Amino acid sequence: MKLDHSFAEELTALASEVKPIKLINSHLMVFNNKLATEIGLPAEWQEETQFFNALYSKEGPLNRRSVAQKYGGHQFGHWNPELGDGRGLLLAEVIDEQKKRWDLHLKGAGPTPYSRFADGRAVLRSTIREYLASEALFHLGIPTSRALCLITSDEPVYREKQEKAAKMVRVCESHIRFGHFEYFYHSQQPQKLQNLFDYCFKYHFVECAKDKSPYLAMLEKIVQDTAKLIAKWQSFGFCHGVMNTDNMSIHGITFDYGPYAFLDDFEPTFICNHSDPQGRYSFDSQPGIGLWNLNALAQTFTPYLEIEQIKQALNGYEVTLLTEYSTLMHNKLGLVPSVTSSEANSKIINTWLDMLANEKKDYSATFRQLCQFDLLDENRNLRDQFVNRERFDEWVKQYSLALTKQGVRQSQRQTQMRQHNPHIVLRNYLAQQVIDQAEEGNFKMFHQFIAALEKPYEEIEEYQKYAAPPPDWGKELEISCSS
Repeated sequence: MKLDHSFAEELTALASEVKPIKLINSHLMVFNNKLATEIGLPAEWQEETQFFNALYSKEGPLNRRSVAQKYGGHQFGHWNPELGDGRGLLLAEVIDEQKKRWDLHLKGAGPTPYSRFADGRAVLRSTIREYLASEALFHLGIPTSRALCLITSDEPVYREKQEKAAKMVRVCESHIRFGHFEYFYHSQQPQKLQNLFDYCFKYHFVECAKDKSPYLAMLEKIVQDTAKLIAKWQSFGFCHGVMNTDNMSIHGITFDYGPYAFLDDFEPTFICNHSDPQGRYSFDSQPGIGLWNLNALAQTFTPYLEIEQIKQALNGYEVTLLTEYSTLMHNKLGLVPSVTSSEANSKIINTWLDMLANEKKDYSATFRQLCQFDLLDENRNLRDQFVNRERFDEWVKQYSLALTKQGVRQSQRQTQMRQHNPHIVLRNYLAQQVIDQAEEGNFKMFHQFIAALEKPYEEIEEYQKYAAPPPDWGKELEISCSS
């Protein structure tokens, strides 16, 4: 294993050295062995004493150059320069056997210069939610940070009520955000902004650095990766909840999980964050907010690019998002894209979504049920889900015609659809049940639910209880940003 500290050493203007503080009666409760092996971490770190020595001891490799990162960001559309890692520390960067870099980032580390009078702690509730979400999205095929481990404690912290502090270490390509660039741009520090670009070209956009117009290539890649990410969010019915620019990754990955939710009933205007009454970050607003955030980032490229070049890069967002989304939705409905069927297929997809919205059908469960659609059957189980049978029957005619024209064997189509429509998604009411048990010291459901989320497309008898739509009381639970 090779550990590096390039961010701490080369971007000193964005890094404040801080040592993690151990919690009272800490325990390494969960360790992601598969992920640790994939990125080449020492096997002995899976043992609590060895891991805590690495994290807390005076010469521990994980605190030798641990730093809190400084950045700004647009929060709910308003610029705020006073942001940064208020409870997180970049511990180190692992370089794996393929020479790829992975940040090890500790969340809930304690106070930093950017804590703004807060305690720098995370609570068990939010730590579990992030662990579950990052692993759930990863196994669905949605780009995301990953969870390496979860540390519990008996240390009290105070939010709406007294809770127990916890920590987690997460892994991703880097924690560089749109807000890092915005901070230097809006504070008029051009040389430091240049240093940040140089760093990114050196470590994260190596291919772009070789382009004849490296800044344009970099902006275009960020635009395209962000568009593809949000297309996946939309197709899987995932709502992030807090798309501030300081929560947007230059790598087009999902991170900084807060009041997220997978849709239960399909409500396009669904708001998962009770701190967002205006719905800025509602489900159907996510594509537009993605472009808004990219415009904010693109401002920081103005010293290097002409306005027309920036427009060129941003114009690629809608095309990329719609193309990716169309592909994903074709796969979910078992439709084969073609030029001749493009308009008809789009109508079938849009009508299906409109039917789900009008009748508030469970998004994931109904798509999964559609995988059983049989051209030679009346599909009564699916039909009975809808009140407006006439509209359903008319849609079935068009859908059946499209499937027949494709000439794909029914068994093959059904198998492929099951590979694009998860049997199990992360429901908030199930996450809350995991949290309730974990707060009592019982992690049995946590481990079983993680095992189920690792195989979301498979129908495994042991995990069937996680596949059902939520009861009425479990829908649209209010989730706050507080952690």
